[in-house]
Amino acid sequence: MLSYRHGFHAGNFADVFKHVLLMQLVGALRRKDKPFCLLDTHAGAGRYDLDSAVARKNREHAAGIGRLWHRPGLGLELAEYLAEVRALNPDGVLRWYPGSPRIARALLRPGDRLILTELHPAEYPPLKAEFAGDRQVAVHRMDGYVGLKAFLPPPERRGLVLIDPAFERKDEFERLVEAIRVIHRRWAGGMIAIWYPILDRAPSLRFQRMLRELGIPAILCAELGLYPYDAALGMHGCGMIVVNPPWRFDETLNRLLPELLEVLRVGEHGQTRLEWLAMAP
Repeated sequence: MLSYRHGFHAGNFADVFKHVLLMQLVGALRRKDKPFCLLDTHAGAGRYDLDSAVARKNREHAAGIGRLWHRPGLGLELAEYLAEVRALNPDGVLRWYPGSPRIARALLRPGDRLILTELHPAEYPPLKAEFAGDRQVAVHRMDGYVGLKAFLPPPERRGLVLIDPAFERKDEFERLVEAIRVIHRRWAGGMIAIWYPILDRAPSLRFQRMLRELGIPAILCAELGLYPYDAALGMHGCGMIVVNPPWRFDETLNRLLPELLEVLRVGEHGQTRLEWLAMAP
């Protein structure tokens, strides 16, 4: 394992989806004065050079952040996301793409904390260097699933766990279900966001059925599909599961997902889905 390198995919449509939603979740935490903690279990390198050899190989960012870069008339959420990416590219040329750690860090207030775990031997050193000397960010070379027990619950009692694994293992969805059990048992009020790819449709649907059976009272599923799910092998779309989503987050996504589809869609294909897998009465 540990063969996955996100640099090949940085800034693609899945990153746009994931990071736009991440910004909305962190923004909801910021609405209260009390500090929060964000744990990113599979943090990656922190930022990515879109002019590097790995990024140029498939140029996946061209169909992701590249579609927003010069697009006028974006809605508020997409405009705020684009502003964060532009902050890394002050000369106006799209070269650097922020990973989830850099996006999360930009939204921290002075009393908030960010914990980053990364196990990959090539990803950890640039991540460590990216936040060297930053007292609000702790970087650990550690399996992200181990970090759930090491760092939760946080003393702040408010926050978010972002889980975005490489899906190199066939049992990754089962591991995610167990991770949610662990988090909810240790920190029932914590917010959890899990990103997942939609390749073969069956595993993600099975994952959702397993989540329904957990007995957790608030689980929201959001999906963006750009290609028919019965098409040839490849990533047809992606989704995010949010446990304990913030108030009215579903209303935000009802507006945001169709705009993401419109901006990122390929031809006439595409679909979105927003569904409560579990909702407290």
